[in-house]
Amino acid sequence: MQLSVIIVSYNVKYFLEQCLLSVLKAMKNIDGEIIVVDNHSTDDSFLFFEEKFKDVNFIWNTSNSGFAKANNQALKIASGDYILFLNPDTLLPEDCFEKCISFIQLQKNDCALGIKMIDGSGKFLKESKRAFPSPMTSLYKLSGFAKLFPHSKIFAKYHLGYLCENENHEVDVLAGAFMMIPKKILNVVNGFDEAFFMYGEDVDLSFRIQQAGFKNFYFAESSIIHFKGESTKKGSLNYVKMFYKAMSIFVKKHYGSTRARLFNLFIQAAIFLRAGMSIIAHFLKWIGMPVIDAGIILFSFWSMTFFWSTLIRHEINYPSHLLFIAFPAFTILFLAASYFAGLYDNDYRQSRLNKSALVAILINLSFYSLLPERLRFSRGILLFGSILAFLLMTLVRRLLLKWNIIESAAERDEINQTIIAGAQEEFNRANYFLKNSGKKERVLGRIGTSRSEDTSAIGKIKDIADILHSYPVKEIIFCEGTLSFKTIIETIPTISHHVRIKYFATGSHTIIGSDDKDVTGEFITEDENYHLANAVYRRSKNWFDLILSLIFLILFPFLVFIKNRPAIFLKNIMDVLLRKKSWIGYAGNKKSLPELLPGIITTTGLPHSLNSLPMQSLFKTDKLYAKHFRILHDLRLIWKNFNLLS
Repeated sequence: MQLSVIIVSYNVKYFLEQCLLSVLKAMKNIDGEIIVVDNHSTDDSFLFFEEKFKDVNFIWNTSNSGFAKANNQALKIASGDYILFLNPDTLLPEDCFEKCISFIQLQKNDCALGIKMIDGSGKFLKESKRAFPSPMTSLYKLSGFAKLFPHSKIFAKYHLGYLCENENHEVDVLAGAFMMIPKKILNVVNGFDEAFFMYGEDVDLSFRIQQAGFKNFYFAESSIIHFKGESTKKGSLNYVKMFYKAMSIFVKKHYGSTRARLFNLFIQAAIFLRAGMSIIAHFLKWIGMPVIDAGIILFSFWSMTFFWSTLIRHEINYPSHLLFIAFPAFTILFLAASYFAGLYDNDYRQSRLNKSALVAILINLSFYSLLPERLRFSRGILLFGSILAFLLMTLVRRLLLKWNIIESAAERDEINQTIIAGAQEEFNRANYFLKNSGKKERVLGRIGTSRSEDTSAIGKIKDIADILHSYPVKEIIFCEGTLSFKTIIETIPTISHHVRIKYFATGSHTIIGSDDKDVTGEFITEDENYHLANAVYRRSKNWFDLILSLIFLILFPFLVFIKNRPAIFLKNIMDVLLRKKSWIGYAGNKKSLPELLPGIITTTGLPHSLNSLPMQSLFKTDKLYAKHFRILHDLRLIWKNFNLLS
């Protein structure tokens, strides 16, 4: 057998699906095998792949054994003359394997091979070619000199910035996302060192390949997409900790004690720097912005009070002790309403702020109207203070965006700003997926293939630069099929980076994409049209459960006289309050549906014990509930079946 492709997967089923489709295309003229080792994924990968890819050898581990150990596990049964260690979040061109094997054969099979990698937006990934870590290369990278002098032989040695990315080069380190190695070399170096759980194992293996007298090459005559955010969450403290541990193992193993101590000093500086940056980012995201907003809201209320009492109602003096209580209370209400309306979800969107401010203003005014007369001060101050707060919050966010302190999430709901590249049949299929996900209105039109008779498209793939210039395009979905993976991979580096790119392979059930190598990718799948898959809806359901439980608890002294089995009813109230159960849960098999707590009653309105419908009917009921979830529907079910809550 010529080639064995080994893929270690963990919770990336949608990306792995398209990866396998591209690997199978690249295997067309190759005598080979594909081995996937799943490291105990928790995203239902087993069910997802159970009936798919019959020619792929899946190994389902019962625990997460780590990247190195899982690769060695597959290596023991691999029978190819060449072994490719491949990440699951990659897409390959159809001629990739043939070109790589031919190059290795030209080197008399005495080398291992890495490849040119680009991310999902078409940007070159610098880690495609690297030098071995050393104290000085680490210092230059940490100090920022590598960025200031990206092509210097001295300062940019870490990513070998002085070597042209479009030419083949002998290098030190092969990226673990794509390492093609002759089996004879692996027999000498004995595969990966299992002391590395994740990160650093590719550096160690590359080092031992050179020590054994072989060479490592960076191959630029073909390139792959590596989404990377799926397998490397570089912004997290966990990443920093794991990377530090991996580099420490490498240093102790291969460097002398003096050099190791010096290198560890730089690594510890790196971990503190990265940890500090991560803490600041998390503070700003989860605590900082609400604190800033709280200051803005309080300032707006007090400013409006001064304006109101000076120019509008100058005859009224508002009691300071009342305002000192009222303004913080209304500020908390404003922030809480904004939170549950999704203002602090992920990155900034103006539409979220608009919705949050509207909800917050309505809630504040409603709460104000319920206050006793002696506690009211001025509805005008509350209304116009909230409007001023909204304007200032918008201004502050625009400034933070300009200064790159926060990031903007592109408005996904914009109309007619997505184009789909592919043949008419592929366009229809992608459009069907978008329609099911509630995004059909985004589609502006279709980019055709190179066929001259294709007259229904707004343009051809070769004219993509002109199309982007002529139309307000913010997103392209490339359909693989009539367009090859190779054509798509060669096209995306020519696209402006402000345009989002997604991929939809023939045979896939998901549209995938990733705009940043350090951030988790996105996918559009059949699950995405479930309301309960949305964090805002889930949060609303949780709060509805909590509020209703508190109401039931307050009214329990009265309900005890009308409820059958009041002790069970009280226990159910406490179970919901303690987040053990929900008032409404699924009736049947929930594995393919968004996660939900067990229900006191189910989506049929009945407890589990009273459901007598076939499982298929129960699943349909659950699916409709998850897809069209509304608080009002929960309220109706509970009102109608109140006696069954105990």
